[in-house]
Amino acid sequence: MNREDVTDLIIEAKVRQGIKWADVATQVGLSKEWVTAACLGQMTLNAEQAATIGRIFDLPEEAVLWLQEVPYKGSLPTSVPTDPLIYRFYELVSVYGTTFKALIHEEFGDGIMSAIDFKMDLQREPNPAGDRVSIVMSGKFLPYKTY
Repeated sequence: MNREDVTDLIIEAKVRQGIKWADVATQVGLSKEWVTAACLGQMTLNAEQAATIGRIFDLPEEAVLWLQEVPYKGSLPTSVPTDPLIYRFYELVSVYGTTFKALIHEEFGDGIMSAIDFKMDLQREPNPAGDRVSIVMSGKFLPYKTY
């Protein structure tokens, strides 16, 4: 068994049981965004969190142990995503990436937005013209240091 096998077990159980990520997050006690990332193999869970995930998805003990291992991050199978929804994020960065960079550097200076000290909130935004997806991302600014 490996971490990818555990992700497959979680997804299979989620589909079979009709579980929503938000409900899993409530039981774990963390955001739906972080818990979903953890269940999909991108975050490390502590023993208590892993045990909760194991109980929810009826995972074997070995899988619960794998949930506590630091994963290999980055889960896309190709450098240019082929899934239409994920491709739109690639397209967003392709179109607006230089704008993000220019505005962040103008406002903060030379540095990056952390994906480690980071949080995200994804919500449905009702709209008469068709519901919208609202994603708010907040990452700590990390300036480049001189030495």
